[in-house]
Amino acid sequence: MNYQSPLARARGLGAAGVGSHEWWRQRVTAIALVPLSFWFALSVARLPGLDYAEVRAWIAMPWNSILLLSFIIIVAYHTLLGLQVVIEDYVHTDWVKMLALLSMKLVFAFLALAALYATLRIIFMD
Repeated sequence: MNYQSPLARARGLGAAGVGSHEWWRQRVTAIALVPLSFWFALSVARLPGLDYAEVRAWIAMPWNSILLLSFIIIVAYHTLLGLQVVIEDYVHTDWVKMLALLSMKLVFAFLALAALYATLRIIFMD
């Protein structure tokens, strides 16, 4: 016997009532990363010498800086979502799961902020 209302079944809400929004977020970020990854790989491959001055000048260009900041944010968020699912699915001890989730979120927040800071510093300090 199904105790869900027809509206809940249509929305895809599970037993906890939270639905599948994390799944959709992961898919949307994955789709956004496809063109951004191609752009990043092709742009870096086209830099002739990859010396410090060339990379700084490349990052300081308006479209490159916007796309690079978007790439950093989306990669960090997509990775965070993926690792969160892995930890929630495969770590069964509650305190270890909470510690792992907290540690992972803090590390990724720090790495994303460091990457954003470095990029913004190059953009605005030139």
